[in-house]
Amino acid sequence: MELGIIGLPTSGKTTVFNALTHSHRPTAAASTGKIELVSAVVDVPDERVDRLSALYSPRKTTYAKVTYTDIAGLDQDLGKTGLTGELRNKIAPMDAFVHVVRAFESDHVPHIFDSVDPRRDLERMESEFVLADMISVEARLDRIAERMQKGAKAEERQALAEDRELLGHLQSALGDGVPLRSLDLAPDQRAALRGYGLLTLKPTLVLLNCGDEIIDTRDIVHADHPLTETLALQGQLEMELSQLSAEEAELFMGEYGITELALNRVIQASYRLIGLQSFFTVGEDEVRAWNLRVGGTAVEAAGSIHTDLARGFIRAEVVSYADLMAGGSMAAARKAGQVHLEGKDYIVLDGDIIHVRFSV
Repeated sequence: MELGIIGLPTSGKTTVFNALTHSHRPTAAASTGKIELVSAVVDVPDERVDRLSALYSPRKTTYAKVTYTDIAGLDQDLGKTGLTGELRNKIAPMDAFVHVVRAFESDHVPHIFDSVDPRRDLERMESEFVLADMISVEARLDRIAERMQKGAKAEERQALAEDRELLGHLQSALGDGVPLRSLDLAPDQRAALRGYGLLTLKPTLVLLNCGDEIIDTRDIVHADHPLTETLALQGQLEMELSQLSAEEAELFMGEYGITELALNRVIQASYRLIGLQSFFTVGEDEVRAWNLRVGGTAVEAAGSIHTDLARGFIRAEVVSYADLMAGGSMAAARKAGQVHLEGKDYIVLDGDIIHVRFSV
């Protein structure tokens, strides 16, 4: 899972990236305009992994992972030039976006538009992505029209007509300035659009980067899109905390009454927004959390672990995290009848502990 961190220059994208990934990238006060992508992988915080590790005392404990990519090159002249083809091509493969919106004042870091207005900046970036998608959709429609004029066969013409109808629906929404993630599209329609790289179709976490005071996100983001979440955090403070040792950070948080790093909520929201859940494998060698899309099957879970497990899948031995912890051991869960065997089509639930039986 990869999320691109986007935002206007001086919004604090790199500050947030450093905080999320415990990195030390320089946070420049001005954009060079150069397109640059820097990625880092972080653990998804999960107290269930901690408790399973305490139960099994494994040689290794592995959390689920998420990748964040700091995207530089979103120029302040977007309203004049639009997104370049190079930049669109680089960010189109992202699974989702974290849109950092500036909500802090600073005499040392002047805003590129000379005033701090989170709603304006949010709308500015959104409108550029809507425009980029409109260009992509119109180009697709032109290619469909050209292909149909060249005498496509009946079966192909039917498929092209269906694509044209769907793309026409998208074109209408984009023409009204509506991001595509707000549309009520069927799963098969979303699947058909997966390879198009449409930017406003991607789930988006709007992250207000605040100063000394946290701003209510409802004052900035009124739209209730199903694939949009909003959070606020103090980016500079969170970055400074992330670069302390665990003991120092705990002391600092205690002194200032901070009970939880906002960044843990950012990572969890990213994970949830993209439609992922965790299942676990346990044992003396390793306790591990794995990513799986919500609604994923047992054979897909097996494939997440290793392709051989999916290829030779026989059965999955499954127990829920809650049942295992309540019993205190796998043996107790079996005795209570809480461990069950499932086939390939079993829908994995968040927190399932799975052991795959296979033969290759």
